[in-house]
Amino acid sequence: MATKFAKIISIVFHPVLIPTLGFLLLFNSGFYFSMLNWDAKRIVLLVVLFSTCILPLISVAILALNPKFDISMEKSQDRVIPLLSSAIFYYIGFVLLGRMEAFPVFKLFLVASVFVIIALLLISFKWKISNHMAAVGGITGTIFALSFRSGINPIWSILFVTIISGVIGTARLILNKHKLDQILAGYSLGFSVLYLIIYFI
Repeated sequence: MATKFAKIISIVFHPVLIPTLGFLLLFNSGFYFSMLNWDAKRIVLLVVLFSTCILPLISVAILALNPKFDISMEKSQDRVIPLLSSAIFYYIGFVLLGRMEAFPVFKLFLVASVFVIIALLLISFKWKISNHMAAVGGITGTIFALSFRSGINPIWSILFVTIISGVIGTARLILNKHKLDQILAGYSLGFSVLYLIIYFI
């Protein structure tokens, strides 16, 4: 039962879905960009979904055509090409949002995420760091940075993302996908990079 639940959590909060889910949470956290009308939010969400989910999934599907490619990516080296392509796709999303003249924080999120992905890419040559935790750590860091910058305390969003972070980390441990140090390292990386860039820039 625990293993089945852990698998569901790992799928629902997969790294390719977390950015879109994170933007949905941000849009409902009381920050200044919450005043956007739904049409504007929908366009931003579509750009984020396209660049952080659809394109990365298509690239993995293409890689899966090669029988030598392990789609489960159990080895850290198997993640190198998907991470490299994801960094490119995130940058494409950054460019698209720039042309839309979206709020700077949206563009900062994507460009900061590129730095996280590059760090994950470099680390993956030697070590299997948790991409799941880096993704949810990035969302958490973003919410905390915006909270401190704006003076707004979105307590329910903070509680939600903190609890979800623990649930995701526990799920990865139950599935034996990562060790505790790999989970903590991924979360710390995502949180620190997004927090520092969004808070100071």
